[in-house]
Amino acid sequence: MQIVETSNEGLKRAYALTIAATDIAAIVEGEVKKITPQVRMPGFRPGKVPANLVRKMHGPALHQQALETSIKDAMDRLVSEQRLRPATQPDVALAEDYEQGKDVQLTVSLEVLPDLIAPSIEGIKLERLTVEIADEQVEEAILNIAQGQKRFEDAPEGTVSADGDQLIIDFAGSVDGVAFDGGTAEDQPLELGSGRFIPGFEEQLVGVVAGDERTITVTFPEDYPAANLAGKEAQFAVTVKAVKHAADFAADDDFAKSLGLEGIDQLRGLIKGQIEQETAGLTRTAMKRSLLDQLAAGHDFAVPPSMVEAEFNQIWEQLTTEAAKEENPAEAMAEIEGEKDDYRKIAERRVRLGLLLSEIGQTNGVQVTAQEMEMLVRQAAQQYREEDRQRFADYIRQDALAAAQLRAPLYEDKVVDFLFDKAEVTERTVTREELQAVIEADENGVPAEVKPAEEPAAKKATKKAKAEAAPAEDVAAEAAPAEVEAEAKPAKKAPAKKKAAEPASEAEPAAEAAPAEEAAPAPKKKAPAKKKAADA
Repeated sequence: MQIVETSNEGLKRAYALTIAATDIAAIVEGEVKKITPQVRMPGFRPGKVPANLVRKMHGPALHQQALETSIKDAMDRLVSEQRLRPATQPDVALAEDYEQGKDVQLTVSLEVLPDLIAPSIEGIKLERLTVEIADEQVEEAILNIAQGQKRFEDAPEGTVSADGDQLIIDFAGSVDGVAFDGGTAEDQPLELGSGRFIPGFEEQLVGVVAGDERTITVTFPEDYPAANLAGKEAQFAVTVKAVKHAADFAADDDFAKSLGLEGIDQLRGLIKGQIEQETAGLTRTAMKRSLLDQLAAGHDFAVPPSMVEAEFNQIWEQLTTEAAKEENPAEAMAEIEGEKDDYRKIAERRVRLGLLLSEIGQTNGVQVTAQEMEMLVRQAAQQYREEDRQRFADYIRQDALAAAQLRAPLYEDKVVDFLFDKAEVTERTVTREELQAVIEADENGVPAEVKPAEEPAAKKATKKAKAEAAPAEDVAAEAAPAEVEAEAKPAKKAPAKKKAAEPASEAEPAAEAAPAEEAAPAPKKKAPAKKKAADA
């Protein structure tokens, strides 16, 4: 095989490869000899079919197989001999005029990873901002739980309803005098001021007493899910059956037992542990951001444009998805469009940081163990239906890139923890608000080189800080690919994730009309939040 370098500009490389026709033919002949004893053909004894007939029958398929094998071997040899570290899948093209029996002419273009010297890990100084959990925070959290577990007791006869009271009502809704599906309910609980019914419904029931009958008029929002009701004016005939006051709340053993716990001390311990876990996550986020800022400030090298583009596309997709959910999507979209170049610089920084962390990890022997990888697979498989979990696990084990992408966030965390251990760390106690402010501060989140000319609003600063705060999530996977395929293969398809729960049946009261939403279920003990890549 002949290799000729045709281009070498920055991190871009191009080559012309020639594979001799005789090499292809030799592979085909080897396969013919291998399969001839297994070929069956009328008129010939088993294993006695002439090789020329076998070649005639299976020649095209064997040639195609030999061609693919030769191209793959050629790519392996190219990468090995030229000591390449492909950043992304190489683009391999076969000459359009290729015919069987001719030499194979290939053009290969690719981007390579930059040659890095592992950054020095000496002299890194970090500050660990810690938060002391006050008893008042715990009691406030318990009070919030109690709000979700609020109990109501019958009010004295003749009590006039006010915000915070609960009504038990029957109602029947109509539009233009015609009842609509789901617009009727009996014994429906409604907490005044909760905002669970459509706008204007609850307000018109302030000041009623048990036994009152009222007809109220409301207008369904323009974006109401039921298209036949959106923007329509409706009348509801309402009968007030009872007025109830919220029962007094006491943070005591009885309340804790109503949650399935042994007593109030256990509840306080659980709440304090959860708050500590949350603030520890914020502390780590602030430390990691400082660490990444120091690494970014000390290193400036070219990164593969294709990796930057892929990272930018990921950031941009998230931003546009969020913009579409804003109150004014067009305005939100125009806002981020004006900062597109800034986010592209953020993508470049994230790729550079990912490469730095990968190099540090490889140089210092940081690894994700087989046991840790198995745990990741099991956790990720929980997203899928039970019958598909094994298929997902098999997919991850068979697809090197999918496995690398699953492993990358944990690998990044382990490298960050390694650097934390090596850094000179001082501690300072702050309030939670101060810690949150540090994380969201524009000057700590976005380096000067990527700030827009005008001072952004706090919300924009926070959004940009989150986008910038982490290295590219899959750079660790891209930085050291297990192998280079000569040709892009169709992605192995992972099992479909679990479907969302089916909508409530029509038999459920007020399911469609929904001046009322479903009553909120009792709060459960909260599981630790899954860590976002940007906040890792």
